[in-house]
Amino acid sequence: MLKRTTEVEDLLRRHAPQVLGALVRRYGHFGAAEDAVQEALLAAARQWPDQGVPDNPRGWLIKVASRRLVDQLRADDARRRREEEAALLTPRDAFTAPPPGEGRAPSDDDTLTLLFLCCHPLLGPPAQVALTLRAVGGLTTAEIARAHLVPEATMAQRISRAKAKIKGVSFLPPRPENRDGRLAVVLQVLYLIFNEGYTATSGEALHRADLAREAIRLTRAVRRLLPADGAVTGLLALMLLTEARSAARTGPHGELIPLDEQDRTRWDRAAIAEGTALVEEALSQGPAGAYQLQAAIAALHDEAADGGSTDWPQILALYDLLVRRAPEPMAELGRAVAFAMVHGPLAGLGELTALEDRLKGHYRLHAVRAHLLEKAGDIEGARAAYRLAARGTLSRPEAHYLQTRAARLPS
Repeated sequence: MLKRTTEVEDLLRRHAPQVLGALVRRYGHFGAAEDAVQEALLAAARQWPDQGVPDNPRGWLIKVASRRLVDQLRADDARRRREEEAALLTPRDAFTAPPPGEGRAPSDDDTLTLLFLCCHPLLGPPAQVALTLRAVGGLTTAEIARAHLVPEATMAQRISRAKAKIKGVSFLPPRPENRDGRLAVVLQVLYLIFNEGYTATSGEALHRADLAREAIRLTRAVRRLLPADGAVTGLLALMLLTEARSAARTGPHGELIPLDEQDRTRWDRAAIAEGTALVEEALSQGPAGAYQLQAAIAALHDEAADGGSTDWPQILALYDLLVRRAPEPMAELGRAVAFAMVHGPLAGLGELTALEDRLKGHYRLHAVRAHLLEKAGDIEGARAAYRLAARGTLSRPEAHYLQTRAARLPS
């Protein structure tokens, strides 16, 4: 029964954005449509484990959600005209399964359109991430609130405000002349979601597998629709190659294990093979951007048999390209590490000096400095930097790791 329930949950999560997209496309009313979809998902979660999954689960969900939405519209006299117009616009075969081999409803297009809607320029980044997780990722408001360490009521208000801002926005893909800019925002949001899942910025757990998997699933959906886009392919490759190491990143008590100390036999070789193939494909799809270059760096790490055999000169060359094409402080911090691995810790410390103003005391800057000071033999400097970094992070596993490194240094 538990396995069947889990399978149903996975099925519902996969269909949820498609059903929501179908309702918003036909009726509008983003907020009301989402409420109706949630009721349909709840009904399915109660019925399907015992009664079995319908032959056309997506059609079943659309039918039930549409009935809920129409009932809600009927209850509001002020919206009676809109309800009648929506009914007239509904195709006669909307709730029937298409013939074998035919895909009547553009569910993938609806998913992508929904992603673009959730990442609308009217919304700020926090609202874009929250609304994407809620409407497309299928996470509950409580789950999103826990991921961001805010009260559920606060997150509900943030999502509600986001819905209000995009109320009335047409449920249509962006025009070709606007698509590239909007696509960049979609990919950025998906990358933010993945990063929060892979290394949680706060809380007790280092890794939130649900967020990381959801970001990968959504990126796969975007790539199915835009298979020739190098940035999309590169982002998917980067996620797969990074997530492939997740099983080896923590010890038996949840403690962080750095890359050079991980048991690489625990890495997901199938994901690495897929990610490496995608890197090669992404690099052939036009000029390499930030995602393609970061994916290529991740591939070099994953292909090394151990830390000592990592091709650091090649990684440094890729970082040089990355910071020239997409200047960003964290990329420059990664380059400083690669520079140190090629030219020595003192040279790496010199590179960090140039990042002081841009990173403004970020805990990762302190952590890298501590590591390089330790390698250079400055034990007291390293201890102080490790402790400073530990005080700067809200992640318990990261703080514990940094405090442990400081404590292990000789007196």
